[in-house]
Amino acid sequence: MQASPYRVGIDLVPVKDIQESIERFGKVYLNRLFTEEEQAYCCSHTSSQAVAQSFAVRFAAKEATVKILRPEPFWGDWREIEVRRASDGACDIVLHRTAAELAEQRGIHALSLSMSHEIEYATAIVIADLVSS
Repeated sequence: MQASPYRVGIDLVPVKDIQESIERFGKVYLNRLFTEEEQAYCCSHTSSQAVAQSFAVRFAAKEATVKILRPEPFWGDWREIEVRRASDGACDIVLHRTAAELAEQRGIHALSLSMSHEIEYATAIVIADLVSS
């Protein structure tokens, strides 16, 4: 059987967990996990629930991306995986520094992202297109 030219990562995050972390640790927590641009977008929402959902879905996307990158032994800087929102509302994964280098080493050519959230949960799926060898 031939190996798939794709790799898939998925994650599900309880919004409540993210909201509690934001309430407990505030900016220290946000600065550890999210870029300034991610924080600006998420904090632009008017309700704390919408803010938490927005951060939770981005964290799910980062986790799904880590599952694709398969770092050894663990992931370092969460801000190297960025969820970037386009003017039309679509979101993409942008990799920086070590994350970009790891993707290149793993033969990852492109990433596709889909995210969704409700009141209680946020989910994301990332599909990597592998360079054929």
